[in-house]
Parts: sequence; C-alpha cells; structure tokens
Amino acid sequence: MKIEERVFGNYEGTSVIEYSLINDSGMTVHCLNYGCVITKIIVPDRHGNFENVVLGFEEFEDYVELSPYFGAVVGRVAGRIKDARFELDGNEYLLADNEHPNHIHGGRKGLSSVVWETEFIQEENAVGVKFVYHSPDGEEGYPGNLDTTVTYLLNNKNELITTFEGKTDQTTIVNLTNHSYYNLSGNLKRDCSEHILKLDSNRFLELAPDLIPTGQVLNSKNTSFDFQYGRRLLSGINSTHPQNILVGNGYDHPLIFTKEGENQIVLSDEESGRTMLVTTNQPCVVLYTSNQLEAPFSISGVRARKYLGVCLETQGLPDAIHHPEFPSVILQPEEVYYSTTTYRFFSNTIGD
Repeated sequence: MKIEERVFGNYEGTSVIEYSLINDSGMTVHCLNYGCVITKIIVPDRHGNFENVVLGFEEFEDYVELSPYFGAVVGRVAGRIKDARFELDGNEYLLADNEHPNHIHGGRKGLSSVVWETEFIQEENAVGVKFVYHSPDGEEGYPGNLDTTVTYLLNNKNELITTFEGKTDQTTIVNLTNHSYYNLSGNLKRDCSEHILKLDSNRFLELAPDLIPTGQVLNSKNTSFDFQYGRRLLSGINSTHPQNILVGNGYDHPLIFTKEGENQIVLSDEESGRTMLVTTNQPCVVLYTSNQLEAPFSISGVRARKYLGVCLETQGLPDAIHHPEFPSVILQPEEVYYSTTTYRFFSNTIGD
C-alpha cells in the first residue's frame, strides 16, 4: 500500500495538494487538502475494469468556481438552517444566508472551502490522510473555537473508512458529512437512475418548499421512499408523490434509520456489477439524486445534468437546532463530536 501526492492547484497563496491512497488490489482514493475533497475513487467493475465512481473535476479552479460541494466535507452544520439563525443558551446567532434567506452547508466558505493541515497515516494493511482545521470563534457566525479532524483511511478490504471528530471550547452546534456524488457505472457512462438502493428505514422527513424539514416525520411504507427491500432511484424520479415532485422530481430527503448504532446502506449498479456497502453510526442519510445539477459545465468531459450522481450524506437530522424533538446536534466543551462512515466496494463477477 502506498500514498502519493502532487500539487493540484493554488488557493489564496497556499498549495493545494492531491493525495492518492492506493491499496494492494489497485483501489485508489484521490483527495485534496482543500475541503477534504474526494476527487476520485477508482474501483473495478465485474470485468476487472478500474474506473472512477464519484463526480469530480480535473482542474482545481473548477472546484472553487463551479462545484456543488463535489466530494467535500461540509459544515460546521450540513444541510440548511432556517432563516440563517438559531438560539443557544439564550443567545441568538446569525449565520451567513448563503441560500437566502437560509444557511446551507456551513456558509459561504465553511469547512468545504478552506485548506486543511495534513498528516499521513501508514499502517500494515491501511494508508490514509488525517486532515486538521481550526475554525475560530465566530467563523460563519458559529460560536466557539472548533478543532476538527477528518480521517480518510483505505485498507486492503477495499474499504474507505471516514471519521470526523470535533472539540469546542464553547457550546456550539456541529453536524458534519461528506458530500460525494456517486455513480457506480464508472467514468459517468450512464446516470444513476437505474441504481438500486437498499437501507433499513421506515420514516423520512417531510420538506417544506424551501427544502427545510417541516418537523413532520412521514411513514415511508408503500411509498417511493421505502428502500427496505431495495428500490431503483428511477421510481422516485418518476413518482407522483408530492415530496418527490417538490424537490425537482427525485430525492433530496433525510431518511431516518430504524435503529440506533450501526446502520447499513447498499447501493448497486447491475450493469457494471459494482456495489457500495455503506456502514455508519449516524441517525440518518440525506439521499440526493442531483435534481439540481443541470448546469453549463462539464464533469470530466461529461455535461452536467440531473441524476448524474447520487449523494448519500450520513449525518444528524438537518435543521435539528430548530426541532428539539430531533436528536441533538449541540456540542458541549466537555464532549467530543464523533461520526464515522465506511464505504466498502465490491463487484459481482461474470456469470453471477
């Protein structure tokens, strides 16, 4: 196993480095010290062809000017916060309204648009990168100094293990996730509409027209949001369910796992034979089928369009600070924020 690095660009006078984590079977994860962005994940299909299964750019400038959070760590709080404000311990905090009038994914820069300090990890059967960033008190409007550590670790089981840790000196709110867009067809040969998703969830959050949770938890049984037995993403794209139509014909919804602790998600593409098994300790996953990706730019030579990638954002429930009935995203100085999600890739062989 090995780690390689190269200069990928320059941001505000600082070199942006791309790190390549390579295991013994040839799986490779490319990532940047800018926003902890995962630029590529190279894995084999059923024929042994190694191809990229995430959306990303070839040029660094595109990440700064065009990227809809491709592969980035978003926060301090992922998702939207209504009216870009919240109250905590009797104090009101005003955040950047970067999706006016609301706040989204940590603000105008957030954790996704800063350069992180890095450190290599080399173990007997794993290699990785540890990213460290100090977010000062008041950055993007959030209270408290927050020290965040993100780790990407690739092992010989074709697993990418991601961990997020945070420590604050003042009561604050934290809810981090990775915002990769997956496409298991490989090198964007097809969109994700025929991908099959399976996970143990029987409830999802209702969204208002501004895509912020209303607070209502809806039963997913016998709807296009029921993935317990596996469902093609196309069923939600074509669905007449008001919630599918609301978000632009598809999904942009928090799906709540049925139990606490370790939860699993399975995403598969029959034609390539690729499957991604996701294991997380988070209470929900935001499923987004890139319904808003239509744009006048290309992604590795492919024109941006709806449904080209699917995001599986494992995290706490969005806008939880305004819904005390949701699991809390408040972090106290004596606590450590901890989130972990593992992505394991495998493929069916010919004849399976």
